[in-house]
Amino acid sequence: QVQLVESGGGLVQAGGSLRLSCKASGIIVSINTMGWYRQAPGKQRELVADITTGGSGKYEDSVKGRFTISRDNAKNTVYLQMNSLKPEDTAVYYCNLRWLRGNYWGQGTQVTVSS
Repeated sequence: QVQLVESGGGLVQAGGSLRLSCKASGIIVSINTMGWYRQAPGKQRELVADITTGGSGKYEDSVKGRFTISRDNAKNTVYLQMNSLKPEDTAVYYCNLRWLRGNYWGQGTQVTVSS
């Protein structure tokens, strides 16, 4: 099955940037959607951004213009470039891969933005 490993989280000052990476391994179907979700303490997990193998992406409204999602299909890797970070972006960020018959999650990586 699919395994997802995230990296790139950390502590950053407000206004700073981070780049998250997620590498998928295992049997990867050619048509899928990869994305990033986040969850802050006491809050529901929410979609931040996702992207299809064809390159069609979408973003949660609060990150539009600040975050950019991209993927390298040959490497089965998805990236999230996060600029102009705000304290409200603080959360555990989870990588997700889904296809018609599967839904997979990474272990999560902590992003903390201080003011």
